[in-house]
Amino acid sequence: MKKILILSASLMAALTVSAQVESPLKISGYIETYYGYDFNKPVNNTRPSFIYSHNRHNEVNLNLGFLKLAYDNGSLRGNLAVMAGTYSNANLAAEPGVLKNIYEANAGVKLSAKASLWLDAGIFASHIGFESAISKDCWVLTRNISSENTPYYESGAKISYTTNDGKLGVTALYLNGWQRMQRQDFNNQPAGGLQLTWKPIDKITLNYSNYLGTEGADSIRVRRFYNNFYGIFQATDKLGLSVGFDYGTQQKQKASSAKKEIISAVAIARYQLADKWAVAGRVEYYKDKNGVFIATDTPQGFNTKGYSLNLDYAPIANALIRLEGKVYDSKDAVFVRDNKPVHHNAALTASIAVAF
Repeated sequence: MKKILILSASLMAALTVSAQVESPLKISGYIETYYGYDFNKPVNNTRPSFIYSHNRHNEVNLNLGFLKLAYDNGSLRGNLAVMAGTYSNANLAAEPGVLKNIYEANAGVKLSAKASLWLDAGIFASHIGFESAISKDCWVLTRNISSENTPYYESGAKISYTTNDGKLGVTALYLNGWQRMQRQDFNNQPAGGLQLTWKPIDKITLNYSNYLGTEGADSIRVRRFYNNFYGIFQATDKLGLSVGFDYGTQQKQKASSAKKEIISAVAIARYQLADKWAVAGRVEYYKDKNGVFIATDTPQGFNTKGYSLNLDYAPIANALIRLEGKVYDSKDAVFVRDNKPVHHNAALTASIAVAF
C-alpha cells in the first residue's frame, strides 16, 4: 500500500510539472469588424485608392480576420496564419491564387546557442513603419498614409540579432520586392533592406529601416530607395508619443540621375484616460508630387495633410471598441464628391477587434 501511495504521489508530481511546462505550439486568432462612412460618398463604396485598410464606405465588413499557428522551442520557430477580409482583398490583389489568403508563413532556425541570432525565411510582416495590419496593436484605428503606402508584408529571408539585454536589434533582409510574395515578372533583381532598433531605456524605442530595390521589367527598371525613421516615447504611465519621418527616392528613368521624391511625417499622441478608456490624436503630412505611389495628374501631385481623433474602449483585455474621425486636406483637388474634384475628404470609422 505504501508503494502504491508513493507511486501515485510521484505520478501526480510528474503530471503537475508537465502541466507547468509551456507548450512550444500556440494557436491564436484575430477578428476585426468595422463600419466606415466617407462623407464624399464614393459611388462604388470604395474609399480613395491610397487607402487599403478599412476602405469600404457605408457598410459593416470584416477588415482582417486570421487564425495562426506558432511554434518556438528556443532553437526552431515557425508561423503560419491564414486570413480573410477587405484588408487582404485590397493589399494582396496582385498575388496569385491562395497566396491572397496568407497573412504569415515563415520558418526560422537559431544560429547560435549563446546569442539571439536567427535566420528566418518565408512571408512575414514588413520591417518598415510602426503601424501594422493589426489595428488593435496600433494607437489609432486606421493607418496613416505612409503606412498604407509602404509594405504591410514582405517575402524573402532575413538574419536578425538582438543583444542579450534586448536594447539593440539588427536585421538584414533579402527580399523578393516591394510588398511582393513573388518577384515581379521579367525583373531579375532581388531587393534588400536593413533595420536597426535601439531601446536605450524601457520607455523609448528608436528605429531606422530602409529598402533598396528596383521596379519594372529589367529593360526599363528603376531603382527605389526608401528610408523610414521613427521613435516611440512613453512620457508617463498615461501619455505616449510616436513620431515618424520617411524619405524615399525613385529614378525617373533607368540609368538616369534624376529622381522622384516621397516625403512623409506623422505624429501620434495617446493618453490613457482610465483603465478601459484611451484617446489618441494624429497629425500627418504626405508629399508625392510625381506619383510614385499615389498618382493624381495634378500640378502639386499628392500633397496632403491629415488629422484624426480616436477614442478607445477596452471592456476586457483582449477586446477593443474604437471610434475615429479623420480629415484629409490636399493642396490640389485630388478627391471626388458628387462627381466633382474637391480638396477635402472626411470619414468616420468604428470597429470591434477581438484577439484570442
